[in-house]
Amino acid sequence: MNDASHLRFRRVLDHVDGHLDGDLSLETLARVASWSPSHFHRRFAALTGMTVHRYVQLSRFKRAAWQAAFRPHASLTTIALDAGYESQDAFARAFRQRLGQSPSAFREAPDWRIWASAWQELDQVRRFHMPEGHRIDDVRVVDFSAVRVACLRHVGDPARIGESVRRFIAWRREHGLSPSRSATWNVWHDDPETTPPEAFRLDICATCDRVDTNDAGVVASTIDGGRCAVLRHTGSDALLGDTIRFLYGDWLTASDEEPRDAPLFVRRVAFFPDVPEHEAVTDIYLPLRDPRRG
Repeated sequence: MNDASHLRFRRVLDHVDGHLDGDLSLETLARVASWSPSHFHRRFAALTGMTVHRYVQLSRFKRAAWQAAFRPHASLTTIALDAGYESQDAFARAFRQRLGQSPSAFREAPDWRIWASAWQELDQVRRFHMPEGHRIDDVRVVDFSAVRVACLRHVGDPARIGESVRRFIAWRREHGLSPSRSATWNVWHDDPETTPPEAFRLDICATCDRVDTNDAGVVASTIDGGRCAVLRHTGSDALLGDTIRFLYGDWLTASDEEPRDAPLFVRRVAFFPDVPEHEAVTDIYLPLRDPRRG
């Protein structure tokens, strides 16, 4: 695909993300791409392996499923209708077909292993057709101030992170620590691509000065301060690993910096499904050695 075609194609995918509640007909998306409907349909299917209708349907379903999974007080009927399903029953059938459970059953006892693989088709499209190009000068070096946080450590298969996220969200809601009031952080102690699943560790955190004893397993912790390289990732988590590899590979190679013996961490500035997936924002912090300390 040449650069002009790639930009048009990415424009279409961004438009789908940003207009899931609007008109996403073949004719509308063809106009966004500046192609005829017949040419656009064939081109889209050839590049993604699915029809335009299927891509739109899956994108709407993904947002709805995430809302059902991580917004426990949201009405399933409202979620279904907002996603374009004619009824909650129609949404439940689609949910069972892709995730093996009804939305209500998933809320009670989620099967996270199926969930982890449910979005591979969409993630593959994004990975190959919506890559975020970074430049060396996109990276800033900052003096990061230590942050006191409430922390829930996930230990085990990355496919089951959703289980820990839901537990942390419930604790956070109970204590009035909404993302608008308290920054959201993840501390990556291990690389999920190289660590055995049973040994993987990730901290799910929110800025918080004090944590009382609780049954959720949330404890008080601190994200240490110091010099850090910061790179902003905009878009799906499906591409987050590519941005981290750029930081460790291209940027570190081009700089005179050395990583500090501390885990990489990220701040979730805006996240899906609260914003369209292509507008999700994650700031990645790579701790660096301080040359003044040798």
